[in-house]
Amino acid sequence: MSTPSRHPPEFGPKRDLARKLAFKPYLRAVVQVLRVSFRASPAAVIMKVAGSLVSALLPLVTTYFAALTTTALAAGYAGDPDAGGRAVVYVIVTAALGLFWGGFSSVDRFIQQLMSFRVGAIVGDLMYERFLALDFWRYDDKETVDLYDRAKRFSDSYARVLDRIAAIFTQAVSVILAIGALVLVSWWIAAIVLVAIVPSVYLQFKLSREQMAHWNTQVDSRRQRRMIETNLLRPQHIAEMRLYGIVGYLMELRSRLRDADERRRLDFQRRYIPKQLAADSLQYGAEVVSLIWVVGQIISRVQPVGQFLYVQQIVSRALSTANNLVSSLSYIDEDLANLKDYELFMNLPARAGAGTPLTAPPRSVELRDVRFSYTGSDIQVIKGVSLTIREGQHIAIVGENGAGKSTLIRILAGLYTPDSGQVLLDGVDLADVDVTSWHRHLAVLSQEFLKYEFATAAENIHFGNVDAPRDDGRIRQAADDAEAMDFIRKLPNGLDNHVSNWMEDPRGRKGSGLSGGEWQRLAMARNFYREASYMVMDEPTSAIDALAEHRIFSRLFADHSRTMIAISHRLATIEKADVIYMLEDGRIVEQGTHRELVELRGRYYRMFESQLTTAE
Repeated sequence: MSTPSRHPPEFGPKRDLARKLAFKPYLRAVVQVLRVSFRASPAAVIMKVAGSLVSALLPLVTTYFAALTTTALAAGYAGDPDAGGRAVVYVIVTAALGLFWGGFSSVDRFIQQLMSFRVGAIVGDLMYERFLALDFWRYDDKETVDLYDRAKRFSDSYARVLDRIAAIFTQAVSVILAIGALVLVSWWIAAIVLVAIVPSVYLQFKLSREQMAHWNTQVDSRRQRRMIETNLLRPQHIAEMRLYGIVGYLMELRSRLRDADERRRLDFQRRYIPKQLAADSLQYGAEVVSLIWVVGQIISRVQPVGQFLYVQQIVSRALSTANNLVSSLSYIDEDLANLKDYELFMNLPARAGAGTPLTAPPRSVELRDVRFSYTGSDIQVIKGVSLTIREGQHIAIVGENGAGKSTLIRILAGLYTPDSGQVLLDGVDLADVDVTSWHRHLAVLSQEFLKYEFATAAENIHFGNVDAPRDDGRIRQAADDAEAMDFIRKLPNGLDNHVSNWMEDPRGRKGSGLSGGEWQRLAMARNFYREASYMVMDEPTSAIDALAEHRIFSRLFADHSRTMIAISHRLATIEKADVIYMLEDGRIVEQGTHRELVELRGRYYRMFESQLTTAE
């Protein structure tokens, strides 16, 4: 069977991390953000556009009336009898504009919060859905995980991108209008101000590009630091870290990673300081020249007194808005450039689910010459394994750590696709079957089971089959079969008690911390509650005492209504199996019943020799 490539062409170590976003892709990225935002809340986007226009126009109009007020006051001081009335009108108009802007801003802030929530919810949900729908092998693939980290960085800021687009729109319109307003006074003053803006824009873009490239090249270091911080802040990890005296070491390592990351980032900014100072000097020079010119015009009585305020405010606004525009552009430039990663991630193919659904549990499952290697490795973990599991049969898979047992289970479950060979369900290739329908007939309990610490004991068990309404009778039976009811009865609220001491119910009763063995029994009860036709137990009782394990598996092996596949290093768990497969270095080296393999005195016998001697 052919295997789809695990290395899409967009991946690879030589990717251009500091990729440039040309104008067309830039525009397309902006349009995409606007489209998603409009789908989330059309009224909010319209309000955003209106608010941007008002934000751009209102300060200029206010400045215009303030300049008229100043001119009227100067005229009144000079003896104009009508100037006082005009000044009062201008003051009233200015106050009315301020009142309007205050009311509009309040409504606009509410709209922005509403839209940020809706857009963030849509994009976040899409990100989760895509991540959870990927082929299982991608979760072991470093390049996919790196891409996910970069895409998530963009996803987390998606709701803010529209605000930045609106800010850019407002600032750009403000700069254009300000330059236009200066043209009405003096075209060469407008030209000087415009030229003074350009260097800052260019330098800020250069800096943002280098910062983005730096961020992308430091993904591993940042992830390592985040993992350390997670371990340091998890109470259940504190005991081991203190006993081994590793807390101080990890704190120091975390600090080194953080400081190195920050030093590299600051290096970029330090190199640009002289150039930025030169650009700022050019801007202040343009403002001084403009003011000196308008002072000369007023002294020469070519311009009215209010023109000083007008020019000073317009030039100052043009330069400050241009600087804000540069800052906004640098932020959104980085975000939109990272949109490429987001798009790549969202375009990763979801796992195939269009096969033929199973209408009933298969009567036989066959692995035929299955071979498998992990992504990015040429080493085969599974090397030509063939075996058949029949309905109602109890089999065991044994072998040393690293023999490939858990990998084989994941292939059987359809989580991994073999490099070659087939998994056949009643003779039908699993690749042609809707894998979700196969999962409905499977109950898999691995040694790395999930602890649903936010839930009650009953909910932890019910999670074994959430497709059907909760059945409290079945929950109790499953807990009894897993020998979990003994400790559940001792909880203050029994099955309805939270099982983490970090949780608390509405009555103020705290949950109870469970031991490792109790968590394992709860997970086993969840497996039993599922009532699947095929039950897979991968080292399921490592934290359960031997007597309890013996009782549990005695009941399981006595029940032939379900097919059972057990992986264990405990002889008592597997000796009653109908067939035992001995796996070594990815190959089946022995198979048979417990008695047959013991009499063979081969690898199986040597692996369990100490337990056999104890049993005798």
